[in-house]
Amino acid sequence: MSLTVYEPATPRLHRSELAVPASNPKMIEKASRSAADVIFFDLEDSVAPDDKPRARKNIIAALNDLDWGTRTVNVRINGLDTPYTYRDVIEVVEACPRVDMLFLPKVGVAADVYALDVLVTQIENAHGRSKRIGFEIMIETALGLCNVESIAQSSKRLEAMCFGSGDFAASTGARTTTIGGLNADYGVLADADKDGRRAFFQLDPWHAAQARIVAACRAYGLRPLDGPYSDFNDKDGLTASSKRSAALGFEGRMVIHPAQIDIVNAEFSPTAGDLARARAIVEAMAQAAREGRGAAQLDGRMIDIANIRMAQSILRKADAIAGAAH
Repeated sequence: MSLTVYEPATPRLHRSELAVPASNPKMIEKASRSAADVIFFDLEDSVAPDDKPRARKNIIAALNDLDWGTRTVNVRINGLDTPYTYRDVIEVVEACPRVDMLFLPKVGVAADVYALDVLVTQIENAHGRSKRIGFEIMIETALGLCNVESIAQSSKRLEAMCFGSGDFAASTGARTTTIGGLNADYGVLADADKDGRRAFFQLDPWHAAQARIVAACRAYGLRPLDGPYSDFNDKDGLTASSKRSAALGFEGRMVIHPAQIDIVNAEFSPTAGDLARARAIVEAMAQAAREGRGAAQLDGRMIDIANIRMAQSILRKADAIAGAAH
């Protein structure tokens, strides 16, 4: 293993991240009682240009007046290519010591994150803040994906990357019918069987981009997050999509409707079977260590230090979930 190791970002439980339009005070108030691990107030796509000043004021009132407990609160500001970014950052960060993270969309190069870091650092220094705001960024353009590895190293504040399939599809010219959904034309046609029939197998058009984001995040200590699944009435589709994301290594995903939270929390949580096996692996390796062996067997399979790392990761997440429930 390389001696180059990147320390993990600030640990946060991040299975579900609920998007809340900052222009809607009623939805903000309801979000304070939701089961989402992270709440992000959106100043970007869900807020019309004329509503952005009022939306900032709504966020300030909500963060200062409502009880968010230990939940992570995040604010998605407008992109650096808009005229709104400066006021988003200045007004919200200066007035809200409670804000935990800022969410920067449409990041294309590492300098985008650096620019935000400079501004936030100056605000914190000017106000004597000891709490350090973290960053989440969204990879949703071809440029962002091409630079994802350098972006992952752009700031010590950076904690998480989220994949945005909708804008990514627009950026790459991909055909899609729903954000986070599949395309019926994207698949492979199998060779003919003995009767001349050829089966068609639908594939996931987002897999390559998702895998690259996961690898970049895990290499540099960040949390990879999948983007939204826009058809909130399609529970089966959301479940299947979340299972794929979790299997690929994502920590969690964005949700756009409260009805999606329980499904997403469940799919990105260890199952009872996962926990039982993780504990059995840890115990088997502990027994091997007591006997002076570097490896052990469990259920007829060899386990070693790599299995220990995976098991410990599962147990840490379970502990975080249990802690959040109290």
